[in-house]
Amino acid sequence: MRCLLLSCLALAVAANVATVANAQTSRSQNALSDVQSRMAAGMPTRIVCFGDSITGVYYHSGGRRAWCDMLGIALSKAYPAAKLEMINAGISGHTTVQALARIKTDVLDRNPHLVVIKFGMNDVARGPVETFKANLATIVNRCRAAGAAVVLCTPNSVIENSARPNAKLARFSQAVRDLASARQVLLVDLFDLWQQQRKQDEMAWALLMSDAIHPNMNGHRRIAEAIASRISGKAIIELSLANVPPPQDALNHTFLKLSQQQTVHIVAMVPYDRLIPQALRRQFPQAEFKVTTWVAQKQSVDALATWAKRIRGLKPDLVLVAVPAQFRSAGLHQYIRNYEWVLNHSFAFTGRPWDVLPILPSAKNGMSTENFEYQQIATKIVRGKDVIFFPSDDQSLADWIAQQRQSWDQRHGR
Repeated sequence: MRCLLLSCLALAVAANVATVANAQTSRSQNALSDVQSRMAAGMPTRIVCFGDSITGVYYHSGGRRAWCDMLGIALSKAYPAAKLEMINAGISGHTTVQALARIKTDVLDRNPHLVVIKFGMNDVARGPVETFKANLATIVNRCRAAGAAVVLCTPNSVIENSARPNAKLARFSQAVRDLASARQVLLVDLFDLWQQQRKQDEMAWALLMSDAIHPNMNGHRRIAEAIASRISGKAIIELSLANVPPPQDALNHTFLKLSQQQTVHIVAMVPYDRLIPQALRRQFPQAEFKVTTWVAQKQSVDALATWAKRIRGLKPDLVLVAVPAQFRSAGLHQYIRNYEWVLNHSFAFTGRPWDVLPILPSAKNGMSTENFEYQQIATKIVRGKDVIFFPSDDQSLADWIAQQRQSWDQRHGR
């Protein structure tokens, strides 16, 4: 009799758990429909993007924006009347363990209508997949209990490395898929998307990546397009972010310091260590500069990336990156990786406390076919840092600086 009572009690508990889960699923589906309706009707809609460094705003994507910001732009294309508040709750190094510790303050207390969850890249290096899946389920439950709709994302695939091998990431991605299926949560399968791109065009895939594991802004645009497409039901091509320009304030920090008659510390590759002070003095005749020369001639891109490691410690105001056109390397893939690190080290770890100005090599002087190919690749890499670059073929540096100064004056009412 006692065993029978225990069995009945266990069945009752299981039935109650299933009932609660089904009720949460139903509420979540209604919540997603509510989010879609709110955006379509132009009602204020709060969206929290919850994740690690691939969600947060770091040097990988230029320190100003990440896929959370791009998602807001893509959703505004899908819902032109939308009034969105995009909240980035991504923190470097975090796993689902840290996520649960901060979910109340960083997510639930924001009263979100929608939470987009993207963890796994750090979990895969620190714990078993069962713990990851259980933590992720708790995160989903808590968001749903707060009345928010939920979207789950798998991690992106990576350049093969020992800490986060793709085979293990595939297992963690499957755990996300299984959870999304069991709880009827909207899924964005970024791992599969990345792997499909890799099979179709490995060079295009490489240009999505800032380093072995982190996408650059090219990748962040792709992430945002995929999420917006799943939320809205619209085709990715309708939500394309390919032509979204970088923030139009290339020299904001530099101009501010010069307008306050402060000395500006420039770190610049030759010959721009000489040319940029000359061009800036046309706009600010009394300007004072401290110049650190970054020798680029006859250096490999790998050597430039190594030298760039000192930049953050130099605390510059303006960094000019002008990788010469005549570089050869072990191949385009190696060139991409090294060029990415030249730029990665040129930015602060997070934010943009100083200006970074990439300068592409000129094609006017009979650039070879091979160098032209490298220039085109360089342009795509620079776009991956969400920063304005100086198009050296279009006009003189002094004229370009003058245009930037005029725009800066207009933005600041001068």
